[in-house]
Amino acid sequence: MSFPIKNAVTFLCPICLDVFTRPVSTPCGHNFCMSCITSYWNDAPVCQCPICKEHFQRIPDLKVNTFISELASNFLSLQIRDTSYYDSIVLCDVCSSSHHKEHNVVPVQQAYDEMKHLLEYTEAKVQQMIQERLQKVIKVKESVKRSKTETEEVIAIEEQAGGFICDIEQDIAELQRTTVKLRELKQTKDQLNFLQHYPDSSVLPHTADLSTFSSNPHLEMQRVGESLRKSVSQLRALLNKMNTELEKLRNNSHVSNEATLRYMQQYEVNVLLDPDTAHPLLVLSDDRKEVRYSMRSGRWANQLPNPNMFTDHLAVLGNTGFSSHKFYFEVYVGRKTEWCLGVAAESVQRRGSLGRHSHSGLWAIWFLENKFETFNSPDEPVHFGKVERVGVFVDYDRGQISFWDIKTVTLIYSFTECFFTEDIYPYFNPCDNEFGSNLDPMIIVPTSHTLPSSTMTSG
Repeated sequence: MSFPIKNAVTFLCPICLDVFTRPVSTPCGHNFCMSCITSYWNDAPVCQCPICKEHFQRIPDLKVNTFISELASNFLSLQIRDTSYYDSIVLCDVCSSSHHKEHNVVPVQQAYDEMKHLLEYTEAKVQQMIQERLQKVIKVKESVKRSKTETEEVIAIEEQAGGFICDIEQDIAELQRTTVKLRELKQTKDQLNFLQHYPDSSVLPHTADLSTFSSNPHLEMQRVGESLRKSVSQLRALLNKMNTELEKLRNNSHVSNEATLRYMQQYEVNVLLDPDTAHPLLVLSDDRKEVRYSMRSGRWANQLPNPNMFTDHLAVLGNTGFSSHKFYFEVYVGRKTEWCLGVAAESVQRRGSLGRHSHSGLWAIWFLENKFETFNSPDEPVHFGKVERVGVFVDYDRGQISFWDIKTVTLIYSFTECFFTEDIYPYFNPCDNEFGSNLDPMIIVPTSHTLPSSTMTSG
């Protein structure tokens, strides 16, 4: 079996997370594999310790620490290695791109959310188990009423029920142990620590099949009913504990989401709409912070077609492009029934229909009535429910775009592993009035401020 990280950490390189190979010690006293620290310094702009960040004037002349090397070798000889260990570890960007290129890698937030959903599934499963046992109790009571005079058959069923009750009691004990494990796990607030300690196998234990207990439908006994009622009582207590722990986990997740959102909001930029790119049926506000659809817009007749203008999509771009670093902006969509929001490449097609595929040059979410889908994957819902205010965070260098529901502080969707080769611009599409009540504008709003009053010009 694989060894726990918490017990093996003394012998693991902090960079590759594997047992030391030719360990060396830096002047600040931290230990790494020779190849790992050398590769790290070759790729880093400055020479510093990856752990304590102490800077060095030049790359230190490192020698293999024979003492640590012998300890690591002895430790390795005592372990039975399992490849499953390498399928569930947390890696930094340096390790995932250098030592683990062939492994599947997902963002910490995505893995954390998936594990949370798994715990919620466990809660639902326990509720189902309780309902099954409640139904069993009802059937037992009905059978007892019909079998009070059939003593011999009652005794036979009582013997059969003994083993069944024993199995149920063992199930309850195992579920109680599961509750303890869940409580310990959900007290972990740090997402990385949470993922590192998440069990490899399913949290829900194996339990007895209730269908294995069968008898004459007209014969059950009071003892079985009493025992099952006791089991149900214990399961209810277990469920209450699990609900309490899951609520703690949700609260911790909310706090974590708030911290993440605050981090993103520090990269807020002042986005203005570019009228040269706006479709002729769109109306922009005087301050270029709002855009809405209007059938009465006379721009087709009042101006010559601009080469930068969208002619098919009811879209407009921001006036500033970005080619590095991070940026963030928020948009108020209010009660609109349809809209599309995201970022677009400078070369995105503006004349004619824009294909909805992965090479369109547009990374956006499309809201329609009560569901979200990505522009590039039509008819594949990624989120449900309405939002009033959306935060858009872009990490150009890491190829990541995230959309957040500001009111509930929850993630709507994230594009990951995007490959940008040119400037990208904020993209706004208020859509038409096909689904009704959709003439309200999309409004670019500042973070943590009240909604500005509308300055829309008449259409």
